[in-house]
Amino acid sequence: MLEKLETRGVAHFSIPVTDSERSEKFYHEILGMPVLASNHEAGMVFLDSGGDCVILVRSEAAEKPPEGINVHHAFAVDGDVYEESKEFLESKGVEILFEEDRQGGTVNGPRAYFHDPDGNVLEIIDLTSYSGAS
Repeated sequence: MLEKLETRGVAHFSIPVTDSERSEKFYHEILGMPVLASNHEAGMVFLDSGGDCVILVRSEAAEKPPEGINVHHAFAVDGDVYEESKEFLESKGVEILFEEDRQGGTVNGPRAYFHDPDGNVLEIIDLTSYSGAS
């Protein structure tokens, strides 16, 4: 009998959206995530982010994301394109809400926060270190 469950990673996570077609376009064209499968009738889009699955799920009762940046989804980018990535976002009309370079914690590196079309807070990070890495 197991003493505790031990997960091996994240198989996927879901982000609520109000318009799956609009959000697919943003996540694919702006964030560069390849589309694995789409079913707009069911309101689901499966995307790949560096080998991790992100699912956009239409939510008829989508809640307004909480104020601030604490509730968000972070995506790693290579350090050599971090600055260019911010410039690209801004060139596409995506406003950088806040930027910081957090060091000495659990998840470290320069990061920038912004909204998706539904107001979900997203982050790009040049992940310089992670205390959970083996």
